Amino acid sequence: MSKSLLIVESPAKAKTIGKYLGPDFEVKASVGHVIDLPPKKLGVDVTNGFTPEYEVIDGKQKVISDLRKAAKGKETIYLGPDPDREGEAIAWHIAQALGKDHNFKRVLLHELTPTAIREAIANPVTISKPRFESQQTRRILDRLMGYLISPLLWDKLKRGLSAGRVQSVALRLIVERERAIFAFVPEEYWSLTAEFLTEGRTFSAQLHKVDGKKAELKNEEQTMAVVEAVRGAEFTVADLVNKERRRYPLPPFTTSTLQQAAFNRLKMASKRAMRVAQDLYEGIDVAGEGQVGLITYMRTDSVRVNDQAAAEAMSHIKENFGPDYAPAKPNHYKNKKGAQDAHEAIRPTSILRTPAMLKGQLETSHWQLYDLIWRRFVASQMTPAVLDQTTADLAVDKYIFRATGSIVKFKGFLALYEFGKDEEKELLPPLVKEQKLKPEKIVPKQHFTQPPPRFTEATLVKELEGNGIGRPSTYAAIISTLKDKEYVDAAKGVLKPTEMGFAVTDLLVKNFPDIMGVDFTAGMEENLDQIEEGRAEHLDVLSRLYNPLAKDLETAKAAMANLKRDGLPAGVDCPSCKAEGSLNLRYGRNGFYLACRECGATCDFERDEHGVPHPVDPPPQEAVGECEKCGRPMVIKKSRYGHFMACTGYPECKNAKPLANPVEGGPVTVDTPPPIPEGYPTTCEKCGSDLVVKKSRQGTWFISCSGYPKCKNAKPFPSGIKCSKEGCDGEIVERSSKRGAFYGCSKYPKCRTIIKGKPVNTPCPACGHSFMVENPKAKTDPDAPPLICPSKTCQAGPEPKA
Repeated sequence: MSKSLLIVESPAKAKTIGKYLGPDFEVKASVGHVIDLPPKKLGVDVTNGFTPEYEVIDGKQKVISDLRKAAKGKETIYLGPDPDREGEAIAWHIAQALGKDHNFKRVLLHELTPTAIREAIANPVTISKPRFESQQTRRILDRLMGYLISPLLWDKLKRGLSAGRVQSVALRLIVERERAIFAFVPEEYWSLTAEFLTEGRTFSAQLHKVDGKKAELKNEEQTMAVVEAVRGAEFTVADLVNKERRRYPLPPFTTSTLQQAAFNRLKMASKRAMRVAQDLYEGIDVAGEGQVGLITYMRTDSVRVNDQAAAEAMSHIKENFGPDYAPAKPNHYKNKKGAQDAHEAIRPTSILRTPAMLKGQLETSHWQLYDLIWRRFVASQMTPAVLDQTTADLAVDKYIFRATGSIVKFKGFLALYEFGKDEEKELLPPLVKEQKLKPEKIVPKQHFTQPPPRFTEATLVKELEGNGIGRPSTYAAIISTLKDKEYVDAAKGVLKPTEMGFAVTDLLVKNFPDIMGVDFTAGMEENLDQIEEGRAEHLDVLSRLYNPLAKDLETAKAAMANLKRDGLPAGVDCPSCKAEGSLNLRYGRNGFYLACRECGATCDFERDEHGVPHPVDPPPQEAVGECEKCGRPMVIKKSRYGHFMACTGYPECKNAKPLANPVEGGPVTVDTPPPIPEGYPTTCEKCGSDLVVKKSRQGTWFISCSGYPKCKNAKPFPSGIKCSKEGCDGEIVERSSKRGAFYGCSKYPKCRTIIKGKPVNTPCPACGHSFMVENPKAKTDPDAPPLICPSKTCQAGPEPKA
């Protein structure tokens, strides 16, 4: 029997570790968290010290039972979930679930190699209560925000929406960027280029200064004045500077820089990149080695590298690139302010596993990401690239034109990790001071300033990290949520807010100004770090951060705009009553639409390049008639099923009538329901209420109980045409489905007779069939008979026999 038990998070990780530890260890997986806050209620007692109400996650009872069985008789239980806050919380909860009678030890597995695993087992630590409290504080705050604010959005806008501590601020950044694009006014400017030919080589110089000041050409007139002044003139090389420039390698990847590079270079979404990195960390089958961890822990914001890994990289560089490519001592990089240094940077667990060796053994996405990580790490330990750069100033009168050129003299790290296509520029031809040159041509070009670009996943990650919002390990999940909730559209690689994204942001920013602030969210991350480092009490932090939330929440319950009922002012004139700025943006079953505060008319809309909503497909005409129930005006509205007439007193008065094929500018005709046929019951057999005729969403008439929704008795409208199937006592009625209206037997599903075409209560003169159907060809072919027989064997049918 194994003497010790090691519990990790994932089965893949357990498999990788198990083969290195031998028979003295049993390795089991918890498959993530086993205990958490309840999913269907708040689960936090804010009046009693923010006490969390933890419970076993649904489906994890068997996991805990298996872990308890495995723990019996073990001398030591090692807890090895991921070495971060979430991993600490998993370890803490597993220890609670297994009981206090065991000897628990915490192991931090930064990489899954034999040496690292054995070293971690040999040097265990105690479970960190401050780190657990930091995670618990984050979890409680996220729960408070999500479960207290989200229901407000459900009530005021749409069920299923969510608010989040970092998610909502990230969405705000995207929305504000989009509005900056809307507000951007392009400005004209011009460039002026002189093209020269000397010693058989061409080069170009751009206007740089005028009268010693930076050149600014704002219009064609200014530009052409300069063109006329220098046309045909002789230029003099007034200044010539040759210098050597060094370009230094970038540090190895952190979580955020890996996500950025994966998106920019591999077009890999953040969520996918983190999933692939997790696989590489936990272990993948490699020929001759079995399952092995290929990279170090992938959730880190440190650029630190241990001396052994750096030495291994330098040895590889000298052997494969030459001594000039390796520095005299390892390159060390400084962490950004506020970065946690618990883990190393992301790097290969062994430099000797080159991407070439693993080619064909890994899935494409796994190999691509490993190749990127390997190259970035090895390049970080190489010498800088050396570039020769030449700058030449060419003078004519009061104008200075500048030409620049550079070429890579020594590639250094660029031999392995290229920055981009513009690294190498052709050197200028040989020039000497006071040399005289005449341009071959002068080229003016018009330009316009460009708006700020929309965020991509990579630039949003960079923006979040730069503002200290959230942690890099959460960015992939945040971006995924924004897309899943349809707050943003991620088409063509850019994040563009949807109407829902705009509306949610506007509601939250107006009603929760404290917690929606970038500074507030960034400050909270600092508080969580202080808790983890033992410099702050988690209850103090919870109280300090909860107070503004509670204050805003009370105000928002009464003041938050209801987009279902009232909407938000759109600042657009009504196309029906012409009332100035009277349209509100509202949300209904069909999505967002515009509704007039004055006349109640509704219409769809689209935004122009400035973000202003413009009505499209307005109602067919202005207000028509009075409501017979309350006396207020009746207006034309539109739903997903077409136009209808409704009372402007909605929702107090819900009087509405269908319209018969309204035409813009034409008369408004109410689609009057047919009377209930003679002899048909007029009272509901279930509740005794009157029966009425209604129209379905698919446009078919049916008979319904007037007591709806208390009584939901409904039947197809009778046609008086008996079903032709032998032995069936039903009749042919108009029915509806998702595909539209059709005709079938009222005894469905017992009788599945379906008629193609509208039936007419006229017997077939050829075969005596009890009814005929309208011929669809008669609408376009005047020679076609108006009625045909539904029987396929009849000569008067749709396919008469020869």
